[in-house]
Amino acid sequence: MADGIIKVASCQFAVSGDVGVNAEHVRRFVAQAADGGADVVHFSECALSGYAGIDHTSLEGFDWENLRLETRGIMELAAQKNIHVILGSMHELTSPNKPLNCLYLIGKDGKIADRYDKRFCTEMDIEYYSPGDRFVVFDLNGVKCALLICFDLRFPEVYRALYKLGVQCVFQSFYNARQQGPSVHTDIMRQTMQCRAATNYMWVSMTNSSGWFCPYPSCFIRPDGRIVAQLEDHRDAMMINAVDTTKEYYDPSRNYRDAAIEGKLTNAKGKPDDPRACNFRDL
Repeated sequence: MADGIIKVASCQFAVSGDVGVNAEHVRRFVAQAADGGADVVHFSECALSGYAGIDHTSLEGFDWENLRLETRGIMELAAQKNIHVILGSMHELTSPNKPLNCLYLIGKDGKIADRYDKRFCTEMDIEYYSPGDRFVVFDLNGVKCALLICFDLRFPEVYRALYKLGVQCVFQSFYNARQQGPSVHTDIMRQTMQCRAATNYMWVSMTNSSGWFCPYPSCFIRPDGRIVAQLEDHRDAMMINAVDTTKEYYDPSRNYRDAAIEGKLTNAKGKPDDPRACNFRDL
């Protein structure tokens, strides 16, 4: 693949508390993604481990060794298929510390290149997980990429920080599934990610679990904020799309973004020498 272009396989399936069943889904999609010519396959939050508070009412007695065993199997498959894998899971810490809600970045050599730990945890997350405190930024085919997880989207400062690091593509994994029915997430999650993409001129692959009831499906978003592809609701599925940084898209903020980040919150070159401009209570 040419520099500046990545073929991304974005996947969704009904994540459960059964690590073995989740691993079967992951392996199937890794193989399909590789056969489809993808450079990287991207999974949802806690795709392998299951999500604490939803799929696991408690992590007491959780079989961490089995999770590591299944992870190693996926790492071996990544090497066999020569594909990068972004795998949602949990990472055990030394007791009594709570584990991390994480994304493993597995290289096509089958080794863990890095691990992103969810920086902003929800109130429910805090009951089960320790928050992370660092970005993971990496190069893939000449594209600077970063990893984020779900609730991170609520903090625009995170994306501004990534923009300043030169990030061009964000892989963001979500778990908004197994809900009681439609919720506000249908109206705000994709839309917020479109905003993050457009205001920072970034490509976005956003993956979600598809377990019933899932308020929105996985999406692929261009730097102009447009959703160019999304999967069907409540279905196990995969789509392959191309990040292509050689193309240019609508970006009206381009000439003013850096100045705004630096604190210049107007694009005026100077204040008009006109008393009417300073009289704020007159017509």
